[in-house]
Amino acid sequence: MSKVIDTVGQLVTPILDEMELELVDVEYVKEGKDWFLRVFIDKPSGVDIEECGMVSERLSEKLDEIDPITHNYFLEVSSPGAERPLKKKQDFEKAIGKNVYIKTYEPLDGEKEFEGVLTEFDGNIVSVEIKIKTRKTTVTIPYEKIANARLAVSFS
Repeated sequence: MSKVIDTVGQLVTPILDEMELELVDVEYVKEGKDWFLRVFIDKPSGVDIEECGMVSERLSEKLDEIDPITHNYFLEVSSPGAERPLKKKQDFEKAIGKNVYIKTYEPLDGEKEFEGVLTEFDGNIVSVEIKIKTRKTTVTIPYEKIANARLAVSFS
């Protein structure tokens, strides 16, 4: 599966560069009996349905040429939405000042899940200001201990 994801990433990157779009993530998953190849794209002002359609069309042609997936699958190209995943170090840098949700591989001070405002990222350590009841505190999380992270919608 990672070979498919890598191949799709290589195929779609030149298309996105030309259109001044960013590759956020590629997923290749089986849901029920169907396989889905999902490509998430974005740009600072957000992507629209036409851009997703153009990327889908152009990527589909490239996939037909190279044919890295031998069975039937559904190709979906979309925006990552409000709860965009944070995958690369640049994603964390762009998320400073925003509400995030982070899950770690192992507990830090007895916790594995943190939600709060990302206040700082130096390339190795993520600092998140979290609220515990009425008190705010800053948690520092080593980048390599992060299992997954995303922007989090806050309703407060």
